[in-house]
Amino acid sequence: MELLITVVVTFFAGMGAGLGTGFAGMSAAAVISPMLISFLDIQPYMAVGIALSSDVLASAISAYTYGKNKNLDIKNGLIMMASVLAFTVVGSYVSSLVPSSTMGNFSVFMTFLLGIKFIVRPVMTTKESMAKVSAKKRAVQSVICGIMIGFICGFIGAGGGMMMLLILTSVLGYELKTAVGTSVFIMAFTAFTGAVSHFVIGGVPNLLVWVLCVVFTLVWARIAAVFANKAQPKTLNRATGIVLVILGIAVFLFS
Repeated sequence: MELLITVVVTFFAGMGAGLGTGFAGMSAAAVISPMLISFLDIQPYMAVGIALSSDVLASAISAYTYGKNKNLDIKNGLIMMASVLAFTVVGSYVSSLVPSSTMGNFSVFMTFLLGIKFIVRPVMTTKESMAKVSAKKRAVQSVICGIMIGFICGFIGAGGGMMMLLILTSVLGYELKTAVGTSVFIMAFTAFTGAVSHFVIGGVPNLLVWVLCVVFTLVWARIAAVFANKAQPKTLNRATGIVLVILGIAVFLFS
């Protein structure tokens, strides 16, 4: 019975995380962590480590799928990633100096609101309009936005994938598929960094739970990424919005 419960919980956790990653570049930690903590009594720090490690391959396969379909901006993604990683550390340090600064439900509310945004006001930017922005301006924007994302994520400890998607589409004017592709590309590296640090500090996780979460998240992320890259912009906006709204509500109920 215990094995069945473990398989069921990790399946739904992986499905939610995979769909969120493949459709919207969402961090698996936002879905997997609360479910492992609530239903399998996994220690919170270890649950986050398992979620982050699940995110690595899921984000990598999603990035590969988006890149294969020419929906990935590697150059500016690398620039933004450097800024995100550097200022996540800065934000984390500043947060440690400010009492009661964390916002535990930030990622949940942001997921829900961003889902509503994609349904009500879909992103219809085209690659042609993206190409009109000069390479120099895009690089500078990537640095500045990476600093913002990194600092906010380090300061409140949540919302990385959602922050990237919001800024890539609303601030940098990315077409939705390219925004998600670039977001998961960055998330693969940031998740790997976080997972390694968690396991080095916290030790080896429950191997069965770990493997099941990684496999289920990977499979559903691949399915979502394939669908997303074939979908029309309006359909993708609606599908992404619906997935985010459902995940936002689900995580709120389980956390």
